[in-house]
Amino acid sequence: MSSYFSSFGTKIPRMGKGYDDVFTVTKTKHAVKQPVSCSNYKLPNNLSTQHIGFVSKFPVMEEEQQKRLDVLPELSEDYSKELEVAVRAVQMACSLCQRVQDTIISNTGSVTNHRQVQSKDDNSPVTVADWSVQAIVSWMLSECLGSQNVSIVAEEDVQSLSKANSSELLEAVVETVNQCLAEAPRFGVQEPECGLSTSDVLEIIGRCSSTGGPTGRFWVLDPVDGTLGFVRGDQYAVALALIEDGEVKLGVLGCPNYPMRKEWLSYHHRYHRIISKLTPPTAETWNKGCVLYAKRGSGKAWMQPLIHVNKMFVWPNHAKQVSVSPIDNPALATFCEPVEKANSSHSFTAGLAHTIGLRKQPLRVYSMVKYAAIARGDAEVFMKFARAGYKEKIWDHAAGVIIIQEAGGMVTDAGGLPLDFSKGLYLEGLDRGIVACSGATLHAKIIDAVDASWGSSGL
Repeated sequence: MSSYFSSFGTKIPRMGKGYDDVFTVTKTKHAVKQPVSCSNYKLPNNLSTQHIGFVSKFPVMEEEQQKRLDVLPELSEDYSKELEVAVRAVQMACSLCQRVQDTIISNTGSVTNHRQVQSKDDNSPVTVADWSVQAIVSWMLSECLGSQNVSIVAEEDVQSLSKANSSELLEAVVETVNQCLAEAPRFGVQEPECGLSTSDVLEIIGRCSSTGGPTGRFWVLDPVDGTLGFVRGDQYAVALALIEDGEVKLGVLGCPNYPMRKEWLSYHHRYHRIISKLTPPTAETWNKGCVLYAKRGSGKAWMQPLIHVNKMFVWPNHAKQVSVSPIDNPALATFCEPVEKANSSHSFTAGLAHTIGLRKQPLRVYSMVKYAAIARGDAEVFMKFARAGYKEKIWDHAAGVIIIQEAGGMVTDAGGLPLDFSKGLYLEGLDRGIVACSGATLHAKIIDAVDASWGSSGL
């Protein structure tokens, strides 16, 4: 069993049933380790007997342990550990993404950016963050849950990163992964004994090779959902969900740029960056950035802030419950749609909005931040109707769907049926499009309007 430790010289609970194993460690200094191979380092696929251990900022006594376990009473033993691990992994991934996005924005047009951003075969962007987050989440889940218990469906394909013309990007990924792993103790997991080599990183990313399906348990990861927004300094999300036998059991959405003031969602991203520089966040402020999560059957969704630099993550990290908006009057409702026109018809959603009586301008937001907006009560409707030939992918929706549902909302296809996550990588059998709403009244109006106008949609 590997030991878990803190840079603060504190007591740490190993997460068995009831956090019943507490031990003391000594102060340790971390430095960013170079990506070199280590002969005695083994990747987490040999950790079948390992228990998860989480760093605690303060000594944890038996009574205090029980108080921490009682904070979220709706969590049963089933999936509780998986949920906490997933939240920690997404928190760690968001920290990585913030650093990479700052680098991309500050070096726009430079040679440095060529190492950070490249194009896929379909001309969509892929960044060092996409690959690095995939590596970090894969490593974290395997380290904490045992790799024999972890199967992952993820967006990025390791073969693309292994090509000869991707050598600079791969080098940047390995460097970024090792920088992030040096901070692993902040998120409750011991960092590797030495930096991961290029082959180590490729192996970890390569584990994300599941194709999903109707049976078994697997994780679904979109490492950077909304990459175009990410490279522009705008909204994006880190999305992680757990599916078992075709049903989403839990979901986690990290939204590093999500503003805590609703009206700021519609402001240009450059405005946010200016405000952030004028009023830099402190440990006591929460101006932007959050992680939302939910577990099926709990009837509740939660939101917690991103942890600040040099702070330790202590579960549940000031989490507060979020709920969908009670607004059911279309004239007062805010509706979201994708920014890109390539895979969504703005003209059709505009016609539906007029028919239903939605009077506000659409809130066009990158990524699954649209799902977060509905779950938080900042918007009431999300509509997406893809053009012919486009197939919706499960990683673009799984985490957001369950968070909205547990927050009190509804997500279906345009025929009113639940989204089917049991058919592999795609939402096969999807009826025309996706409709997410804060409540049944708005949802019914949209479904009726789609039926009435679909014949003339041209989709």
